[in-house]
This record gives sequence, structure tokens and C-alpha cells, in this order.
Amino acid sequence: MYLDFYQLKEAPFHVTPDPRFLYFSARHREAFDLLRFGIEQRKGFIVLTGEVGSGKTTLTRAVLASLPPNIRSALVLNPLVTATQLLRAILRDLGLDARSRDRLHLVGQLNEHLLKEAAAGRNVVVFLDEAQDFAPDVLENLRLLSNLETDQHKLLQLVLIGQPELKVRLREPELRQLRQRILVRCELRALTAEEVGQYLAFRLQVAGAPEPWLFEEPAARLIHRQAEGLPRLVNALADHALLAGYVARVPRITKAEVERAIEDLGDWS
Repeated sequence: MYLDFYQLKEAPFHVTPDPRFLYFSARHREAFDLLRFGIEQRKGFIVLTGEVGSGKTTLTRAVLASLPPNIRSALVLNPLVTATQLLRAILRDLGLDARSRDRLHLVGQLNEHLLKEAAAGRNVVVFLDEAQDFAPDVLENLRLLSNLETDQHKLLQLVLIGQPELKVRLREPELRQLRQRILVRCELRALTAEEVGQYLAFRLQVAGAPEPWLFEEPAARLIHRQAEGLPRLVNALADHALLAGYVARVPRITKAEVERAIEDLGDWS
């Protein structure tokens, strides 16, 4: 409804993880660079953590989109699987036939594929989302997959993506061998008040706004405070504030429109 009024080509605050809309705060840039470094340098285990709504999925999609052609990737979104089901999911995402139900056979199939990829000069990375929900035996089996290697480097890079609870899980005594294999760790944190203002302007610019600074500073600061700097909640508030601005026919979003958005959303956090 508000797109034409604010001369936007597309919705600036949708919640889908579109890499084009990834705003690089200092923490997001650091995490992006660390993920690329860990993957390209074949570090084996990599961990990315952050609160719900901090931008982990969007960052992951941006990393995936940035990988060079010699890096093959797989993405596992469902953590509520057995070790065998996880192996099959990885193999299927890598384009392999994964009908066997024998775990040892599946590991051998994966190892054979990884050796072929390495011989062709290619690297393979698997992203595992919501990793804090993996069962302990599944995490242990992931550790065993990290043993697939040549004399020179790891054949498989594993990126565990999860909420802060993942850090707690990894401190459990039974996971100490896995913990010791993690060579790259990165964490996303909430945006600062200044970053929220820049975030709003950046997404509006990507969406085609002729004037990306649509949100007055007091409005942006109220969004930051209410959303606690979490991009997903910032998006929800900003979207409703633009709708309120359209209804009120105001050229810029003031604190009043944000207050209306907060009222409309109610208990939304």
C-alpha cells in the first residue's frame, strides 16, 4: 500500500533472508569475513551464533551467494533428525543418491564424493541451521565427519549456525572433542542505535527510495529501543511505521508513526 506513496520499487522490510538487503554492521562484516575465511582455508568446524532475529539466516545466504564456483555447498535446515537422516540430507543436497539406510555406507559414499571433489580442486561446505537443537549423538557424528581429510586439509567444512544456546551446548563435557575442533567462531549482536538508523536507510535505498533517510532520528531511536536492536523486530516495526505514515500521508516517518506501529503490533516481540 505504501510503496507508491514513498516511491519504492519493492518492500524494504520483508522478513525473507534476501542477501541484497544484508546491512553490514561491524559485527555482521566480521562474521561474514570469518565465515569466508574458515571455509576457504578449510578450517573444518565453524560456529556462528546470535539471538533470534539477529540476521544469521540472511548472513548465511549472503555467504552462500558469495562463494566462488570451486566451493560446493549444502544447507540443512531441519535439526530434528537422526544421524543417519542428517547424512542422507547432506548427500541429497550435494546431488547424490542417498537411499541407503546404513550409516557406514552413507559415510563411505560421502567420503568418496569428497575425495573426487578434492581431486578436482573443489571444496565442500555444509551449513547446519538451528544447530542448538541437534541431539548429542548427532553432534558427535558431525565430529566424526570432520575426520574426513587428506594429509593436507579437511575434506568437509561444517558451519554450525545457532542461537546462544548452542554455545552452552558446546560447553557440555561430552562434547569436548567437538569443541576442541572448532577453529573459527563468530557471533552476531544487536545493532546499536546509530546502526539502526543506517540499517533503515540502507534497506530503503536497496528498495529504490529516492530519499532513503525516511525515518527521522527520534523515530529510528524509538525503533532501536523497542526492537532491542534485533533486525527482524526492526523490520516488523519499520514496515508498520511506513504503513502508518502512508495512512497519515506524511513525507517522513516521525516518532508518532512508530508509536502507532508499536500500538498496532501489540505483544509482538
